[in-house]
Amino acid sequence: MKHAYRKPYRVKRRKSIFKSRFFWLGLLVFIFIAALFYTLFFFEAFQVKQITIAGTGRVSAEELRDAVENKLENEILFLKTKSIFLISSQKIKEDILSKFPQIAKVEIKRTSPDTLSVWVAERAELVSWWQKDTCFLLDGEGIIFEKCPSETSLTKLLDQKNTTPLNLGEKVIEKEYLEKILETHRRLTNELKIEVEEMAVFSNEFDAKTPEGWKIYLSPEEDLDWQLTKLSQVIEKEIPPERRKDLDYIELRFGNFAPYKYKEAESIID
Repeated sequence: MKHAYRKPYRVKRRKSIFKSRFFWLGLLVFIFIAALFYTLFFFEAFQVKQITIAGTGRVSAEELRDAVENKLENEILFLKTKSIFLISSQKIKEDILSKFPQIAKVEIKRTSPDTLSVWVAERAELVSWWQKDTCFLLDGEGIIFEKCPSETSLTKLLDQKNTTPLNLGEKVIEKEYLEKILETHRRLTNELKIEVEEMAVFSNEFDAKTPEGWKIYLSPEEDLDWQLTKLSQVIEKEIPPERRKDLDYIELRFGNFAPYKYKEAESIID
């Protein structure tokens, strides 16, 4: 009886992983990524070491630098870093504007691998804004940004529209409304030669008070040119200069009339 011939079984030797080109290629890729990761986030040359500040006047440059410094540090894999590549300019801007109401605009630039440059534009006071006995500086956007002393030469606006306590950085009046009030103040002073001591601001009207104590009632919703024309006519034709001190008010808000009233007297319809 013949037996079937079988080839002898040979065990194939496994190829060493160290001889695999895929292993070495993967290792090289890993080393490259690890080196790039370290370079970008932990290499000393890219750690922020210097912060330059420009544009400060009211705000302390040191306080501003400290505020920026507190926003530099990040954490990766439980390791702390101040890599310039991880800096969030937007978050730093938001933090500065929140902490420093005197600042209107912020620009942040990476000027070198380890230097951050911060430029700020501070708000400029336009008038003083009073809520009861508290005085604030108000800018052209209608934002209060700093308390001011009671003795100030700025135009005085009395807040009669906000009932809750105000916070620095808050917008207390719309820009358009503010512009109408200031334009009226300018024309009263320069064109009509009426000195204005202060102006009271309500939601839908504003009053100009003279040093003699009488008031002018105006509406921001009506034509200001027409209101001032009515005032000019009644002042010129009906109220002699020597009697102005006896006035109580002149009403300009309604229609074609400019009614006025003397103290301790009946109203007079123009």
